Formats: sequence, C-alpha cells, structure tokens
Amino acid sequence: MHPHINLADIPDVRDGLTRKERAILYCLKKTQEELGGRNVPTIMLYGRVVELVDISQEEFQTLLSRMVGVR
Repeated sequence: MHPHINLADIPDVRDGLTRKERAILYCLKKTQEELGGRNVPTIMLYGRVVELVDISQEEFQTLLSRMVGVR
C-alpha cells in the first residue's frame, strides 16, 4: 500500500462516500432528530463529527460545502 494513502479518505464502493462524509451525514441526521427537525448549527455539527473522525475545521467546512452544493 502506498504510504500516503489514508483509508478514511477512500470512497466506499457501496455509496461513494468517504468515512468522513458518512460521519457528517450520520451526525447531521442524529442532531436534527434531537433538535426536532430544526437546522443544526455548523459548530454543533463539527463538535459531534470530530468525536467520530479526525478532521480539521477547514476539511470539515470543505466537505460540508461540497455535500450541500455550496461553493
């Protein structure tokens, strides 16, 4: 295996999501449920995601923006 490849950054063949993207979606769904369907503050979402995966704020923002279609 190439020493610079991080397995968490490779998309899963089942849905095309990386582990980090899946963690973001999972935390978003769970937090929305807890808040009764209300919008989830970004900082709250980041705090929950960082408990599951090692991700910087910058990478989190980049992934989140790409996932919601904001550039």
